[in-house]
Formats: sequence, C-alpha cells, structure tokens
Amino acid sequence: MQKTTYQHLFSIPVIVAALGYFVDIYDLLLFGIVRIPSLKSMGLDEASLSTVGASILNWQMTGLLIGGILWGVLGDKKGRLSVLFGSILTYSLANIACGFVKDPETYKILRFIAGIGLAGELGAGITLVAEVLPKKLRALGTSLVAGVGLLGAVAAYFTVELFDWRTAYFIGGGMGIALLLMRVGVFESGVFSALKEQHHVKKGNFFSLFTNKDRLVRYLKCIGMGLPTWFVIGILATFSNEFGTALGIETPIQPGLSIMWCYVGLSIGDLSSGVISHALESRKKAVLYMMLFTLAASLIYLFAGINSATMFYGVNLLLGLGIGYWAMFVTIGAEQFGTNLRATAATTIPNMVRGTVVGMTTLYGIFKGGFSVIQAGALVGLICFVIGIYSTLTISETHGRDLDFLEE
Repeated sequence: MQKTTYQHLFSIPVIVAALGYFVDIYDLLLFGIVRIPSLKSMGLDEASLSTVGASILNWQMTGLLIGGILWGVLGDKKGRLSVLFGSILTYSLANIACGFVKDPETYKILRFIAGIGLAGELGAGITLVAEVLPKKLRALGTSLVAGVGLLGAVAAYFTVELFDWRTAYFIGGGMGIALLLMRVGVFESGVFSALKEQHHVKKGNFFSLFTNKDRLVRYLKCIGMGLPTWFVIGILATFSNEFGTALGIETPIQPGLSIMWCYVGLSIGDLSSGVISHALESRKKAVLYMMLFTLAASLIYLFAGINSATMFYGVNLLLGLGIGYWAMFVTIGAEQFGTNLRATAATTIPNMVRGTVVGMTTLYGIFKGGFSVIQAGALVGLICFVIGIYSTLTISETHGRDLDFLEE
C-alpha cells in the first residue's frame, strides 16, 4: 500500500531528525544566552566576562568545525543513523556536565566537546530525510526538520528566563537523552544500505572534496550560499546592541532578544522555503528570492533610520524570515554530492559556514577602526551577499535529482 504525503512527512525518521535539530539548536545557542550569569557565578569580573566568554565560544565553534568533518566522514562510512545518535549522546552528556561546572577552564573543554557533538545533527538528519523521502517531497521534508528544529532557540531563551543557567543545561541534556530513546523504529536510508554492500567504493573521503576541481567548486559554492545567513546571526543580531546605539535608539537593545526574534523568523522562513521550492520546482530560485529579501531587510536594518526598539526587533524577525533558506541550502549541499560523499558534504558545509563567523567578526572589528559601526556592518554584508548571490546563480539545480549516484 502506497504511503500518503502526510505519512511520508510525519514518518519516524523525519520526526526524530526534526526533534534532534530542535535539541541541537537549543544547546548550540544556550552558552550565548547564559554566558554572563554562568561566568559571573564563577567569580569573574566585568573585563573577564568578555574575554573568557569569547574564548569559550571560540572553543565551541572549533569543536563544531572538527566535529563537522568527523561526523560527516562517519556518516558515509558507518551510516546516517550512527551519526544521528552518536552526536546526540556526545552533546547531551557534555551539556549535563556543564550544569555541574565550577571553573572556566573545565567549561571551555566541555563546550568544545559539546561543539563536536552538535556538529553532526543537521547534516546527518537532512541527509537521512533527503534519502528516505520521495524526491518530490524532499524540499518539504527537510524544511520541516529545520523549521521545527530552529524553535529550539526560542525554547532556550524562555528556559533561561524561567530557570537558572545550570537547570537550563540539565534540561538540554535531558531532552537529548529522551531523544535517544525515540530511536526505536528509525531505519537507515535504502540508498545508503545499498552502498554499504559495495566494499570497493571509497566512502567518506573528506579530502576528495579538494582533489577534484569540479567537486571543489561545488563545495565552495554550497558554503558561499550560506554566508548571508551567518552574517545576519553573527554580525547583525549578535552585535545588535552596537547597531542600536549607532542608530540612536534610546532603549538599550538586548542581543539575546534580537537573536530570539531572528530565530522565530528563521523557523517560519525554513518552513516556507520548502513550500516555495516545491511550488517553483526549483531550489535555486527559492534560495535566491529569500536571499534578496534578506538583502532588502539588511538595508532597512542599517540605513532606514530605525528609531524604536520595537521596530528594530521587528526587522530582526524579517531578517530571520529571509535567512530561512538555511535548510534549503543544506539540502542543496546534500543533493550536489554522490551517496559515498553525501553525509561528509552535508555535515561539513553548514559547519564551515558557521566557522566563517570568526572571519566576519574579525573583518567587522578591522572595519570599525576606519568606518562607523553601520558602515563596518555594511561592508561585511556586501562581501557576504556578493559571494552568496554569485554562488546561488552559478550552482547547478538539484530539484527532482535522483540521489542514487556515486562520486568517482
């Protein structure tokens, strides 16, 4: 008997991938939200809050980069499910341990381990869902995963509002362990199961992404498409207090609130991007239109003379809506590469994009030396959007592509 669209979209693999990404985002953003209260409780002074906090965050992001490669390779060698559950277990235990931490050095190590675990979730989930679903439903399924997942940011914000920071870590770890218990009934994708029997095929060779010009160009364009998403999160939302001051907004802007509204928009945008791609029968058009919407919202944010906190947070919501092509760009990354390299590509691409935030914040700091805050932000944005739009226009269309192929 043939499954209905509803049965496909709400099957166990899709639900587990969506809930996994929900917990992933909750834990990914939790340190940023509890940074100040957690470090204050360890006796750090105001000057140390910034330097030590930045150092811990850098350790977490380094963990994401290393974990992206590790889980991606494992996903192609051992299977999508092994990564999905191995990553959940790693970051869940690390987060529970964070609830007991007493000093910044231990905190740093635990956020590094958590970063490694958090790197595997989205790529493995999107790869599994893309391979399990019929090709006409792939866009809807992967956007459903990201749309539900990104609500984890909202959950993290309100959990910290309601409980202390240690309890927030325990809740995150507990949700991850509960998710592991849901693994019963989740099956490996048939595409990967068939590949597993082909022992002569090289699987999960990360370096092969760089040894073939065509593959390297595809890989770099996938990363390029994602740059505007983290320009919005890593610059406009994270440093929103600086932009608020530069715009002359009287009410102090809270970066935590900016990030939360951005992620509310992101969740709605991710759900919408799948519908748009499905309706247009094109991944590229859906991404391009949403990227141009983000560009327009960025120009409003920087140059429209916003003068109230309410309007400012409203524009953050619009920015989030625009970068809601996040799931679609990861899906394109999965669809660009053969089954023997798919998890490696889909898992490393979003983490490479997250890693570019270090470069963006460095450029932003350098530009502030010779330009105003607004101009510095605009220059970083210009670089990100030029690369993003070029990458989207020139990458090959993957809507409706059969995923049962190999990278030679």
